[in-house]
Amino acid sequence: MNLRSIDLNLLVVLDALLDEAHVSRAADRVGLTQSAASAALQRCRHIFDDRLLERGRGTMRLTPKAESLRVPLKAWLAAAADMIDPPETPLAEIETVMRLCMADLPAMLVIEPLLSDLAASAPGIDLVLQPWHGVDAARRALAEGTTDIAVSVFPATDDDLHVEPLSHETYVVVMRDDHPSAQDFTLERWLALSHIIVSGRGDTRTPVDATLARRGLRRRIGLVVPTFGMVPPLLRSSSMVALLPRRIVDGTTGLTAFEPPIDTEGFTLSLAWHSRRRRDRALRHVAELLAALLR
Repeated sequence: MNLRSIDLNLLVVLDALLDEAHVSRAADRVGLTQSAASAALQRCRHIFDDRLLERGRGTMRLTPKAESLRVPLKAWLAAAADMIDPPETPLAEIETVMRLCMADLPAMLVIEPLLSDLAASAPGIDLVLQPWHGVDAARRALAEGTTDIAVSVFPATDDDLHVEPLSHETYVVVMRDDHPSAQDFTLERWLALSHIIVSGRGDTRTPVDATLARRGLRRRIGLVVPTFGMVPPLLRSSSMVALLPRRIVDGTTGLTAFEPPIDTEGFTLSLAWHSRRRRDRALRHVAELLAALLR
């Protein structure tokens, strides 16, 4: 194919079309009229010899060819931006949206101070906090460009991602202040209590239960909830107990915490963004603020 016959600006429009799967939203995103975006889609269909977007039941969906183009197209556009290297816009003048993906634990710790920091340093950066569907989904979203920054337990060896370990979290046993077991907390009393666990997938077993099973022990799982934030009020109003990350309990009233009566593994929270975004100043700024808050 002769590249001189192709308007490379089409690829910018195509990137928006593949992200939005909607002609009007893509047009708004790149500053075109709907008719101009539709014309660009037709030209892209001719170039790639594929429909790219097809109508479904009230929506448009990407064809398999279009799905295969998403990641390499974003990589090409990022490389082109690096090559051209436009002048850096002052932080205070940047107007953009940063999409953050994280579980509720880090969100509870950082969103309020992050908004305050951005209001002072980069007031034109708006945030979208996306629902958490697990680390594999977060990695895919970073690769596809539908998420800008994710916070989770990421392997440090992912070549496509910039992964920055931030903090090591440990667990404590938590119960209400006046809980009967607070006066004489032992392994046996802990096992006899009804436990709350947190699982976004509704799992009723955790690595803790595997550790107990190896010792011939078991505990009763009385309640499974999808987020950490739901647990403290439930503990205050019941005789249940939970293993929670220590930082959730710090500064929380009405609860008392004990070291776990068995060995429990903690976890390292890391911040991740796709390596092709290394020149994105807005992303780097938000990532630096997040890192400072989570360390």
